[in-house]
Amino acid sequence: MREVDYKKLGQRIRERRLTLGMTQQQIAEAIGLEPSNISHIERGAIKTTLATLVAIANQLETTPDLLLYDSLDYTHDLHLGELSRSIQGCSPEQLRIIAAVVKTLKTALEE
Repeated sequence: MREVDYKKLGQRIRERRLTLGMTQQQIAEAIGLEPSNISHIERGAIKTTLATLVAIANQLETTPDLLLYDSLDYTHDLHLGELSRSIQGCSPEQLRIIAAVVKTLKTALEE
């Protein structure tokens, strides 16, 4: 069984928080924690509860599995979801090109 990599979890939380332009204070207030708790979680200094992880994920508009990515053995669905999100808003022509590139890349990787 793979252990949770709390340092990587914390890094992902921090990266997502910064991407959204949020402060530790904002997250902490929204979920009822002290900002120091968020700091400890982001540094991987403490283990977080599942409830806290879900609350943080909700505030960061993401999912716990994306935050825990480095600790998961099975990430197939995460990759498919990431691909799906990446192509949202593409025109039909862009989608055609992307599909052709993916098909060519898949063939090359299988060789």
